[in-house]
Amino acid sequence: MNDTTTLSQRADALEARMARELDYIVIKSRLHALAEGDIGPAPNAGLLLKANPNAHLLMGDDPRLPAMPERPTLIDFFRHRFGPSMHLLQSARHAVTAGLPEKMVLACLLHDIAVIGFIRGDHGYWGAQLVEPYVEEEVSWAIRAHQVLRFYPDESVGYEYPQSYVAMFGADYRPDPYVEEDYRRMRKHKWYMSGRMITVHDIYSFDPDLHVELDEFTDVIGRNFRQPAEGLGFDNSPVAHMWRAIIRPAKYL
Repeated sequence: MNDTTTLSQRADALEARMARELDYIVIKSRLHALAEGDIGPAPNAGLLLKANPNAHLLMGDDPRLPAMPERPTLIDFFRHRFGPSMHLLQSARHAVTAGLPEKMVLACLLHDIAVIGFIRGDHGYWGAQLVEPYVEEEVSWAIRAHQVLRFYPDESVGYEYPQSYVAMFGADYRPDPYVEEDYRRMRKHKWYMSGRMITVHDIYSFDPDLHVELDEFTDVIGRNFRQPAEGLGFDNSPVAHMWRAIIRPAKYL
């Protein structure tokens, strides 16, 4: 392909090649295309089907991904859908060592699940929404707040603005206005320190030589996460569709 080939054309070619190699056709979501800077039309499903008469659009489980149980638990998502989670496991271990209550250990364990399983932007808001039906309100509030609070120091607990942010975002970076507004509200909230504790135990959780097993937190999850009997994604909760999207991220409709 020459340099003038558009991203959309490249995507069409990739999907066509995949369909020839497999018996199903994957068409990525609009959000995926936007993340690639592509605002063109989606691959033409009709043309792909016509060119590959033995294939179908992917509507069930994706055979490229590990199979999920019929009634998936939070631990199943950690094992089969979430990306590397050592940062979260280290954060939760640090919270245990500091003597935080179990609900805050759980908050530290879950604070970045949107990053490792769903989406990076506004990950605190997304992560809080994912777990809201299943945890204490304070836990989901703290998860939502930690994303905002990480941008603001608090000398009372020894938390400074992360120097890594200077390297990643630039010395002149300032949080968006909605983040500033949320910080002012969160700073006055009764659970402010719960959100702040996630940031405190977040910054110590990047040790490449420390290995923590998820099994260490099985009991904490069992006592503090209300696992639906139907399985995450199938309990008709307001967020069930989000968990289903993680189970089948390439489902066509």
